[in-house]
Amino acid sequence: MKFSIQREALSSLIGKIQGVIPSKAVIPILANVLIEAKDNQIVVTATDLTVSLRSSLDATVLEEGGVALPARRFFQLIRELKAPEVRFETDANNVAIITSGSSHFRINGLEKGEFPAFPEIKGGKSFGLPSVRLKEMFVNTSFAAAKDDTRQVLNGICMEISEDKVIIVGTDGKKLAKIEESIASSAGENQSSIIPLKAVEEMVRLLDDEESVTTLTLMADKIALETDKGSLVSKLLSGQFPDYQRVLPDRSAMHQMFLHRDELMTLLKQVSLFTSEASHSVKLTFEDGELKLQAVNSEIGEGKVHMPVDYHDKKLDIAFNPHYFIDILRHCKDETVSFGITDSFNPGSITDTSKAHFVLMPMRLSSE
Repeated sequence: MKFSIQREALSSLIGKIQGVIPSKAVIPILANVLIEAKDNQIVVTATDLTVSLRSSLDATVLEEGGVALPARRFFQLIRELKAPEVRFETDANNVAIITSGSSHFRINGLEKGEFPAFPEIKGGKSFGLPSVRLKEMFVNTSFAAAKDDTRQVLNGICMEISEDKVIIVGTDGKKLAKIEESIASSAGENQSSIIPLKAVEEMVRLLDDEESVTTLTLMADKIALETDKGSLVSKLLSGQFPDYQRVLPDRSAMHQMFLHRDELMTLLKQVSLFTSEASHSVKLTFEDGELKLQAVNSEIGEGKVHMPVDYHDKKLDIAFNPHYFIDILRHCKDETVSFGITDSFNPGSITDTSKAHFVLMPMRLSSE
């Protein structure tokens, strides 16, 4: 194998693929990355056997071939190079010879046949969405998923496909994010799948902020994402995702008001400094035309702030975790958000002009 490529382009590709490499590979070959040269392109593949990612770049290929190289060492070397071009070749013993400017390196590799085969993408239900929109949907739901919950299904996001729309939901039991988008009508039964959080994070890294169409294919046991620049295939989580429909409040029966997003975030950050490590609870008091936020900590002190709101009803107290509230507001895109509450014991609802719906579970009100 022999090719030359621009260092900056290769470094950018590495940035998109490195997250797949397991930090502690159970099988030694998984600590490697497969590099192949063919059709004036190089194809770089990484896998942890759950998530597999393959991405390609244009290159000047003089001789086709492939080799598996230790990923961490190879990635670090490419980042340290300064010359604009990298020349790469392998000998008969799978030793990679890398030249850049006046620098020369040799890395011992493995036969490409030892690397796991890339999963097949066949069957399943496919649909396309603009890359920028799909990226936004993943970002605005995955933040609400659990990171290390014993309930494995919460460590991922649920994707439901019906005939004319796709719904994505993430929840950790304390907050929930739901977003939907219309898709072209397709045949087949409705399908629901749970995508591991690591796969979602790698998809976000692979997607760009362009209007190019990305294809998603949901199969029985895996999901595939295909873009102009690469393909990702991930196994799905097994189990039953919680019935999130039961958590979604009836917005027509709620007190609805508009809140200034940045102002509310600022006040929540201020008053959160006075929450206790045990509860992280801030009390919100809605009165005629005003919202008061309060946190009391016997060791630190007390924080009280307020802001005007378009609330005109009887006094209503409710408590939330301010960090979860801030997380949700950070993923809203409008200057003002619609906030709905029913009483002190039921979830709060946050929406903006997008098709996203966020739900925040209340906390127990403590006595002052």
